[in-house]
Amino acid sequence: MPQQSSQYCLSCNRSEAVIPLVALRYNGREAWICSQCMPVLIHHPERLMDKLGATEPIPAAPHEHE
Repeated sequence: MPQQSSQYCLSCNRSEAVIPLVALRYNGREAWICSQCMPVLIHHPERLMDKLGATEPIPAAPHEHE
């Protein structure tokens, strides 16, 4: 049986064997993020700029509760 490659959360680096991951695309690149790190992507995307290969700031989503 061929060995499957694992995917890892771009924020916390946990593998899909440990926590469910969600696929995302940004600027033509694929990445993975876990549900526990999803709020970072939504509220503080600037923290993930280098891991996403962003060259310009990624604005946070506007929220009515802020």
